[in-house]
Amino acid sequence: MSTLYSTKVTAIGGRSGTIRSEDGLLDLQLALPTSLGGKGGATNPEQLFAAGYAACFENAVIHVTRGKAEKVKDDDIVVIAEVGLSPNAPGGFVLSVALDVTITGLDQASAEAIVAAAHAVCPYSNAVKGNIDVKITVTTK
Repeated sequence: MSTLYSTKVTAIGGRSGTIRSEDGLLDLQLALPTSLGGKGGATNPEQLFAAGYAACFENAVIHVTRGKAEKVKDDDIVVIAEVGLSPNAPGGFVLSVALDVTITGLDQASAEAIVAAAHAVCPYSNAVKGNIDVKITVTTK
């Protein structure tokens, strides 16, 4: 199998440090959220994961509709990803994900079928399958 795309990001300083992509397009300060006892004021790994998952999942929906008669315009799809961080029994932490997908211009049954197919092809969904609880809500306009 050939790799379609690869990137590198360097993190220094953990949750209170910085991240920078090899091409310099991503160059951010990180901070522990105030709700976790940190100073806040900068992004954190959970926000970055939520952003990546939302964008990737939306593109998976677009990808699935390209082969169907019911094509959806890119701007007719909105994905909101909520990522939660919780403690687990062994003293570590686990993530949870809720995806709220809204598609304009489709009936509910078609939208649900497309979102299910997108969940099957999305790289983020496949990466977390069996490891992270993902709840998906589908609405139409």
